[in-house]
Amino acid sequence: MNRFDRITAILIQLQSRKIVKAQDLADRFEISLRTVYRDISSLLEAGVPIVGEAGVGYSIMDGYRLPPVMFSKEEARTFIAAEKLMQKFTDFSTQSQYQSAMYKVKAVLRSSEKLVVESLEDHIEVRQLTTPFHAPRSNTFDFLLKSISEKKIARIRYAAMGVEEITERVIEPVGIYHENAFWYTIAFCHLRQSYRNFRSDRILHIEVTDQPFEHRHAPLKEFMDRSQDNKNLRLVRITIDKQTARYIQSQRYFYGFVSEKLMGNVLEMTFLSDSLDAFGRWYLMFATEATILEPDSLKGVVRRLITEISASL
Repeated sequence: MNRFDRITAILIQLQSRKIVKAQDLADRFEISLRTVYRDISSLLEAGVPIVGEAGVGYSIMDGYRLPPVMFSKEEARTFIAAEKLMQKFTDFSTQSQYQSAMYKVKAVLRSSEKLVVESLEDHIEVRQLTTPFHAPRSNTFDFLLKSISEKKIARIRYAAMGVEEITERVIEPVGIYHENAFWYTIAFCHLRQSYRNFRSDRILHIEVTDQPFEHRHAPLKEFMDRSQDNKNLRLVRITIDKQTARYIQSQRYFYGFVSEKLMGNVLEMTFLSDSLDAFGRWYLMFATEATILEPDSLKGVVRRLITEISASL
């Protein structure tokens, strides 16, 4: 990337975020901090109103706007793929807002890029076997994002897997993530007084209150990374009869529960465990109604525990 393109990209990044750290710019463009400072000086000399604060970062003064951004053909092509994914993997409200944003993006494309976009629209499809939200016009995704961005408590009606009773929950969402064809939110649950995973399609109703969060939460990535620090985590997959699964709903979180998937009359459950021995001892509680899929070493642990139990009888 030549210097002109790099400075332009730096200007766009400054416009896209409230504060940008010099080290972040250096990492993205693989340049030294000294080069970052020179590029920022060049933008200042060109009349761009950049404000810098030591130890904080750079920001552009409110009110300054770039002229319409010109996209490359490569960038234009990605818009259609992103739009197709948004249509399939978000709720109706978010789809509508994204479509509105796409009209604005397409409006600034040059004629050649518009032709590229239009020619690809009928040649990209995203197929899915499951519906990530419980109703076509659900606003779950949009409301979760609103709760996270505004740091306002949300109230939900939740139908947990294998439990007939629908519970009212007051939650503080930390973030959302997509896994195994479903969206999940990690949130602090006031009912349980701890962090819980909530699957989007099991949120039957959601509303964002005016009440601010009562707790301070780390960003989702930091939250998830911290939970795995200094642990020798092992992936564990089991199947369990769905009627039996209802009795371990609260316990599973103590053994690294990650996700679940309904497969006929059984649930396939995924865990990240830091102790196969502890997991094996817990597994024995419902072993007659379950099967270990992986790892094989967990099967060995369970056999050893059974042998030890038999010897003591």
